[in-house]
Order: sequence, then structure tokens, then C-alpha cells
Amino acid sequence: MTTYSLLHFTEGMDAQGVEDYALRLEAMGYDRLWVPEVSGREPMALAGYLLARTSRINIGVGIANIYVRDYVAAAQARQTLAELSGGRFTLGLGVSHPMLVEPRGHRFLPPTQALSDYLRGIHATSPDGPSPAQPAGIICAAHGPNLLEVVRQHADGAFCLNQPAEHTAWAREILGPDKQLCVVVRTCTDSDPVTARAHARNALNFYLPLPAYHRTWKRAGFDESDFENGGSDRLIDAIIAWGDADQLKARIQSHIDAGASEICLYPINPHEQLEAGQVGGFEIDWDALEALAPGT
Repeated sequence: MTTYSLLHFTEGMDAQGVEDYALRLEAMGYDRLWVPEVSGREPMALAGYLLARTSRINIGVGIANIYVRDYVAAAQARQTLAELSGGRFTLGLGVSHPMLVEPRGHRFLPPTQALSDYLRGIHATSPDGPSPAQPAGIICAAHGPNLLEVVRQHADGAFCLNQPAEHTAWAREILGPDKQLCVVVRTCTDSDPVTARAHARNALNFYLPLPAYHRTWKRAGFDESDFENGGSDRLIDAIIAWGDADQLKARIQSHIDAGASEICLYPINPHEQLEAGQVGGFEIDWDALEALAPGT
């Protein structure tokens, strides 16, 4: 059975707003809320806060940068939050990108080896204190074949972002039938191709220059020309679901048919008012979340 979750930045909300947001998602039937790590709130602390104020919804860190805390600290957070929440915490991990790692004073290592060593370290660490009845799952951001193989060997599943359904099928083939496959689907409830693609290009502005994504997209048949001028229409249409609710559901279903076990919605709000060059993604499109909620 496919579960539904949500990824969204919460930096525009105060503490009460974040709590209300999580409780509303819980009432709507979403299975999990992923809280990201970039430069805003510390995600382990935020996850603990939300787990303490909800009763059913799972909370995951999507995705914690492995260079930010060593594997012992990650193992401690994993055990602590799983125990205190009764098993509702998920530890999401990723190797990030040089531009987010090197300014912190770290040397960016070959991703496959870095993630493999980190996961081995977590599994070899036994923090003092009570062990949770249900250990927290470990989900890793992985797009290429080598990282997906590391996930298959050492983690519970993969977290895939900005990818077409063809990649979902390919990732499932590498992971095998038993691993979790969380596919992040960016949606935009706009049926006008011109404005929908404009919103999509703004949302992809951060990701489009990153070499790791270029490598993965090239495996799906794209080339350098697709990465120019904010991304070609062909690339945008392949990785962003835009249109009305039925069109969005059809795109989501394509990932489910390809092997996704969890659909993580990451909506683009077409009504968010942005100034030139401003990055959006902070205003929630509740209409989209209501239309795409589990069971609708």
C-alpha cells in the first residue's frame, strides 16, 4: 500500500504555526511529514518538537546532511527520537552537495564511500539508554546506481527528488522489492503551461545547476541543452506535475505504478507572490493538499 507524506519548508512559520501545520496534516490523513535541513531550524530538534505535539503522524528529517553531525550523533538522535515517539521518527540522510558542505569547513568526499562509511558507523553504534521498541528507519537520498546500491545494502529505503517516473522504475529495480522507495513529487495546481512552467523553473532554480542532478537526468535521456535557460520544457514537464487535480493524480499514479511505496508531495504554490529573483516555497498550497490527500 502506498503512503502519502509531505515535504515543505517551515521557516516562514512561528512555533505555533508549525504545530498547527503538523496537526492539520495529521487530521488530513497524511502518514508522514518530512522536515528539511538547509539553513533554517535544526531538524532533529524540530522533529522532536513536532513528535511531542502530534499523536499519529510520523516525522522524518528529509534530508539530514551527513557532514553536519558525525554518525555517533546521528545514532543518538535516531535512538532518542524513536524511543520518545513510540517509533514515529524516520532518519533521512544524504551526502548533500559540495556548495553546502565545503563552506562549513568540510572536505566533500566521494559520495558512495562517504555514505557507506556513515551508515556502517551508525549500525555499529549502540548509544547508552533504553532501546526503542521500534528502531527508526533510515532513508537515504539516492539517485545514481552506486548510492542506490549502498541503500540496498545498508539502509531501509531511498528518497528521490526531482526525477521522472522512469527513474522511479529504475530505482525500484536496483533496490529490489522490499526496500522503501519515497518519491518526492513536485506539484503545481496551474493548468496554463506558460505560468505553470514559470513557477516550476523558479522552484528548480536551486537544483538545476547541481552536477549530481545533471548526471541523473542524463541517464534518463536529457542532455546539456535541457539544463539551460531555467530548464527545457521537456525537462520541466518530466519532473514537475502541473495541471488540475486529475492531471496531478495521474502523474502521481505513474510513480506508484513504477514502484514508489511512498509519495511525498512537495507543492509549488502558484499563488505565492514573489519578487524578481526571490525563491519561493514557503507558502503552503492547502487547496492542493486537500485535493491530493489520502483517500480523495
